[in-house]
Amino acid sequence: MANLIQELIAKRAAKEVEDGQIINLGIGIPTLVAKYVENENVHFHTENGMLGVVGIEEEDIDPNLVNAGKMPVGEAVGSSFFNSAESFGMIRGGHVDVAILGVLQVDEQSRIANWAVPGKNIIGVGGAMDLLVGARKVIVTMTHTSKDGKSKILKDCTYPITSTRSVDTIITDLAVFNYINGELHLVELMPGVTLEQVEKNTEARFVNVLK
Repeated sequence: MANLIQELIAKRAAKEVEDGQIINLGIGIPTLVAKYVENENVHFHTENGMLGVVGIEEEDIDPNLVNAGKMPVGEAVGSSFFNSAESFGMIRGGHVDVAILGVLQVDEQSRIANWAVPGKNIIGVGGAMDLLVGARKVIVTMTHTSKDGKSKILKDCTYPITSTRSVDTIITDLAVFNYINGELHLVELMPGVTLEQVEKNTEARFVNVLK
């Protein structure tokens, strides 16, 4: 079940969505974004083969209808179904406007690590590598620090990176960063957060454009 911090991040990420876009939502925090999107003309895509994903009430769950994270979903009016190869063809062909991904770490070059933790057995890369290459814009959502309080926005990722493609926007529970001209730019503080908190909890260098 999502907590308040995850909901806060998802709600902020929803503001990045524009009318008419095709959006792919990754596993974790991104799955919460759809309920905060106010534009009606937005089409949610899942790489296991569906365009027109919507939320669903518990009493209406179809166990055979799930997203890439194996979570139950509903189908919008006019939704379409296709096989996995066609779905990845959409991604690789540049037909997904925005990918919103959950990540483990981000580095100074805005490259992400989201698929492997050395020594641990986790779900694997899934469609993240393809989305990083094929999506026109990539937004990542994450908590700013790990459970032990260490920064997750690092000079260099300590986990294997997912792709050499830099993501465009990073949204955490503390701040929002855009990657512009090879640098991370701090563009927004989350409600109640100070610049000092962000500086203390961010290992990577960034440009403060709030001044």
